[in-house]
Amino acid sequence: MPASIFEEAGGLLEAADTRAGDATLLHCPSCGSAHVAQVLGDNGGVSYVCTACGHIWS
Repeated sequence: MPASIFEEAGGLLEAADTRAGDATLLHCPSCGSAHVAQVLGDNGGVSYVCTACGHIWS
C-alpha cells in the first residue's frame, strides 16, 4: 500500500502513460488539434467539439 496519495497518483500516471501509446487520438478536421471532446448530439447521436477552435462535427 502506498505511503501517500502522491505515490498512488504517480503509479496511476505511469500506468496511463504505458497505455497511451496504443490510443488512437481524434483530431479536429478544421485546425488539426487533438483537444477534442465527445458530446451528446441533439437527436441522441454523438458529436465532437474541438476545445481549441470551437469547431463541431459528428
